Amino acid sequence: MRAGDEVVPCKLRGLLKRDKKIGSAVFVGDFVEISRLKDKSGVIENVQSRRNVLIRPAVANVDRVILTFAVDAPKLHPLLLNRFLVLAEKSSIAEIIICMNKIDLAAEKNFLAEYESLYKILRVSTITGEGLDELRKILSSGVTVFSGPSGVGKSSILNTLDKNLRLKVGKVSEKILRGKHTTRVAELISFGGGFLVDTPGFSAVNLTEAGLDKKNLWHCFKEFGKFAGSCKFLNVCSHSHEPDCAIKVAVERGEILRERYESYLTLLEEVSTPQK
Repeated sequence: MRAGDEVVPCKLRGLLKRDKKIGSAVFVGDFVEISRLKDKSGVIENVQSRRNVLIRPAVANVDRVILTFAVDAPKLHPLLLNRFLVLAEKSSIAEIIICMNKIDLAAEKNFLAEYESLYKILRVSTITGEGLDELRKILSSGVTVFSGPSGVGKSSILNTLDKNLRLKVGKVSEKILRGKHTTRVAELISFGGGFLVDTPGFSAVNLTEAGLDKKNLWHCFKEFGKFAGSCKFLNVCSHSHEPDCAIKVAVERGEILRERYESYLTLLEEVSTPQK
């Protein structure tokens, strides 16, 4: 752990390991109290309350999350994008940004424009340098988590921003058309005036382990809130099959992006299916 400008190797006090209030481990980003030992190592005595926790990967006290995807190689899938957005929303992270990497491969430079009314979109390229200055400015304060599928270029972006990082970079598998895991652990890295976390890439997120079910999933689709209060079956509407559902009407009117709603229906079925 970091204490001022010093990095101190620490162990967790045995009693804390059994304390169900904080879980079985200290998360990256936690603020802790330690006791120093004679060998200059430390023991974690207490874990302070967390403002938020990104469930997977487990990172605490996050100021923003940058969900990173590629325009191509691997190609962006709307359901995967919305799965990541839902997880970030459930984690109560104040600032959620979508970063589209490899924008130099896009025929349309306003790629993902239909999401701009919902989230800030960064379009970047490590080849042309587009968008990197804006990204560097965002990273200059607070704790920023970089998350997204494997192979989209998260580590490559960070290596371009800071040549001293030298994060391991992998290639997209030509056989399965998705990235290989190169980042193995979540690690807090000092960057400018802030910290960033380059997290292990993953393509499957279990939403139920994040506490999502058929009653609360719709809350993670931020645009639904404007309409949900007008549903005929208020508080019990699943926004899927019920008559006089205001959200379904909004989709038909083009006030809610159909792609988002279709992702919602797929994820609703997922969280409604009993886990084995």
